[in-house]
Amino acid sequence: MIEQKEHFHGSDLEKIERIYGIRKEDITSFSANVNPLGISPKLRETLAAHVDAITTYPDREYSSLRNCIAGYVGADMKNILVGNGSTELISLIIQIEHPKKAMIIGPTYSEYEREVKLGGGTTIYYPLREADGFKIQPDDFISKLNESIDMLIICNPNNPTSTCITGRQMRRILDACKEHGIFVMIDETYVEFAADVDKVTAIPLTKYYDNLIILRGTSKFFAAPGLRLGYAVTGNRDLLKNLSTRQNPWSISSLAAIAGEIMFTDHEYIEQTRALISSERTRMYEMLAAHPDYKVYEPSANFLLVKLLREDQTSEALFDKAIRRCMMIRDCSTFPFLDDRYIRFCIMSPSMNDKLMECILE
Repeated sequence: MIEQKEHFHGSDLEKIERIYGIRKEDITSFSANVNPLGISPKLRETLAAHVDAITTYPDREYSSLRNCIAGYVGADMKNILVGNGSTELISLIIQIEHPKKAMIIGPTYSEYEREVKLGGGTTIYYPLREADGFKIQPDDFISKLNESIDMLIICNPNNPTSTCITGRQMRRILDACKEHGIFVMIDETYVEFAADVDKVTAIPLTKYYDNLIILRGTSKFFAAPGLRLGYAVTGNRDLLKNLSTRQNPWSISSLAAIAGEIMFTDHEYIEQTRALISSERTRMYEMLAAHPDYKVYEPSANFLLVKLLREDQTSEALFDKAIRRCMMIRDCSTFPFLDDRYIRFCIMSPSMNDKLMECILE
């Protein structure tokens, strides 16, 4: 075991290499939640042909890219803003909305709280309950909303629980937020992995609610975290104007814009990804659900949250065991409302999933 408890993010392979003496090239990251297929073969084959695009500035409006995104998500291109990953857009939205008090549904991604605090605001958490399988109970949640809250931040499907809020439930939440004057930001980074995207995504609701913005990116589903391409969808044109005015010009490169156009229209890759994740998610879930030492929560994304039930087992110890076999999982003890009984890992190739299941279940 390492002497001092370390927190490892899915991208911290250099830190792993330094502490454990394992080459980062030899590590399979079950922590990064990235599509195991890697980038689309179509993108790999065709992007190089467009390399000369870097000799000119990209279209400042990114019209062609936004039009492709509009077709992909079923929205008006005028309601879409692109950015340097969803991280840039999270920061921009929080800067403009400038919440004094934001509510975050947790446990979840720490960047939301960080950005609110950087803007001088405070955050409160609505904790999802383990007894409910980390699934939201709309009546109880709505009862906690009031006029003192000016922003609600939701990751849907949620990281690290992999649970989701349905579109029907979200409409009830949005109605209550509208009544209390609460702006809602929904991060849909993982929604494309859901078994039925249409039942989960809130993008259709942007036609009816002006207190709503949806964020997505290409890092996870399209396996392109280094591309830094994200986008936002909202029916609030005033907000979009404020965002684009505050945003730095040409925030994404010419190549990233072209790559996006290729990816969002690569239907074969999209379907292959969904088929792989769906079949492996079911297989891994059933294996863990049948084992007496673990409790697994019904997943909607491309990763699973697991509770360790044996008294002699901890998330740190299981992380250590897996990394010594060159597999990196996530120790969830650093998430709010979770402790050293929880791990998270994403879905990789069937053969690698078998190796991880052998490590965990043996």
